[in-house]
Amino acid sequence: MMNKEPYRKVIVVLSVMIPVLVAILFRVKIEGYDFRFLPGIYASINALTALLLTVAYVFVRRGYQKTHEVIMMSCIGLSAAFLLLYVLYHMTTPSTAYGGAGLMKYLYYFVLISHILLSFTVMPFVLFTFSRALGGNFERHKKLAKFTFPLWLYVTVSGVVVYWMINPYYQ
Repeated sequence: MMNKEPYRKVIVVLSVMIPVLVAILFRVKIEGYDFRFLPGIYASINALTALLLTVAYVFVRRGYQKTHEVIMMSCIGLSAAFLLLYVLYHMTTPSTAYGGAGLMKYLYYFVLISHILLSFTVMPFVLFTFSRALGGNFERHKKLAKFTFPLWLYVTVSGVVVYWMINPYYQ
C-alpha cells in the first residue's frame, strides 16, 4: 500500500522543531552588529508574500496551475527568508516596546499575539498543502488550501500591520 502522505513525519518534525529552535535562538544575544534596518525588509517580505499569495490564488482559479505552483514555491521561500531575518534581528537587537496607549495598544497586542500564534499554526498547513500538490493529490490539496490560504494571508498581512504600528517606536 502506497503512503498517501510520504512527507508527514518530516512535516510534523519541522513543525515542532522550527518553533522550538526559534524560541531558543530568541534567547541568544549577539552584540556588535547593527541590524535595525531589518524590520522594514522583513515587513516588505511579508507584504510581497501576501501579494503573491493573492496572485497565485487568481492564477489557479483561472487554470494556470504551473504559474500558481511557481508563485507558491516563491511564497514558501519568502516565508523562510522572513523567518531567518526575523530571528537574526531579534538575536542582535534589543526588543522594541509598543509606545501607544488606549484602544490602539489593545489592538496592537491583539494583532501581534494572533500573528505570532497563527504564524506557527500555519506552518504545518502550508507544508501539508504543498506536499499534497507535490504528490499529485490535488483533491486533498485543494481541500486543505481552502483553509491554508486565508490563514497564511492573515499571517502575512498582520505582520505588515504589526510593523506599521510599532515602526514609530523603533530606536
